[in-house]
Amino acid sequence: MADDLKALFRLDPGVTFLTHGTYGACPRPVFAAYQDWQVRLERQPVTFLEPRHLARVLAEARHELGAELGADPDDLVPVANATAGLNAVARSLPLAAGDEILTTDHEYAALEKTWAFVAARTGAIVRRVTVPLPLTSESAFTETVLAGFTPRTRVLFLSHVTSPTALLFPIGRAVTEARARGIWSVIDGAHAPGQIALDLNRLGADFYVGNCHKWLMAPKGSAFLHARRAVQGLLSPLVISHGWTPDGGTPGPFGHTAFQDAFQFQGTCDPAAFLAVPAALAFRRAQGWPGLIDRCRTLAQATAARVAALTGRPPIAAPEFCAPQMVAMPVPDCDPLVMRDRLLRDHRIEMPFPRWAGRSFARLSVQGYNTAPEMDLLCAALASLFAAA
Repeated sequence: MADDLKALFRLDPGVTFLTHGTYGACPRPVFAAYQDWQVRLERQPVTFLEPRHLARVLAEARHELGAELGADPDDLVPVANATAGLNAVARSLPLAAGDEILTTDHEYAALEKTWAFVAARTGAIVRRVTVPLPLTSESAFTETVLAGFTPRTRVLFLSHVTSPTALLFPIGRAVTEARARGIWSVIDGAHAPGQIALDLNRLGADFYVGNCHKWLMAPKGSAFLHARRAVQGLLSPLVISHGWTPDGGTPGPFGHTAFQDAFQFQGTCDPAAFLAVPAALAFRRAQGWPGLIDRCRTLAQATAARVAALTGRPPIAAPEFCAPQMVAMPVPDCDPLVMRDRLLRDHRIEMPFPRWAGRSFARLSVQGYNTAPEMDLLCAALASLFAAA
């Protein structure tokens, strides 16, 4: 099954690709749909980008994505990637000197820089809590976060699935408690859509941003920003263009909500990647993707156990707190770029070696096209590399 699925991707057949979580990989049928949208744009760009037509096709894509995410499509807008969407949120919130942004020690480096930028501009303070490892219970995570709240906390910023450590944070209760305290919750869901089942309405985060190009397998340049209706008026896009209104009123200049118009109409752009999201969702349905995720989870955890036996380093979380298709495996201290280059050069395997909190990891992504023999190749390659180090 996995070998048959691999033929539906454009990945280099000479490389064992174990890093889907980095940038994703787009299946051939989805890529064809993406190119078809681009051709339609180029055939009649004026008609295609005219606000009434563009709003209609974007609404169709948002409707299908909303059904996947458990979200009202009118609370979703397209963004280029999760970093761009989270920047829009972080730079829109009315923070002042002394306000606190609470986060953890497992966040994505680019977003750590975003919040540092915001803090320098506003005088706000970024505070981090240390999540106890190994992570083995929801209460250990949540109580650690709640202990970080102070009367000055204005923002709770959490990853749903962490990038450097591939942990699945149980964020639900922390989000609920933040709302009860009048704290805005901002969730980095870059790795979540397509890897875990989402119900954004039920979660109730004020702002949730996710990528469609990773585990949903849409083309690069497709992501979403979800905002609760009550807080949409706080947001301004990073690009101010025809869709923006100075008072943030409803409706916007093109007859939709001010939130939608401001984010959907930002000058000339190619919306094809986001418009191909329904094709990605259809591809997943046709391939029975939930069953494939279960197979990937089993393969990832079995491989992590083999690597732990090889290195003598225990896992950093119980399996239920690891991302379903990703696992960060502790390995001997190493130079991440040297190890990645050697793994690719000597063994034709692509996989990253992130460093986090002074520790080295091998971060494995297992997608539906990956196989058990590929895991055998990885374990043998790691044994060789560690022996030579």
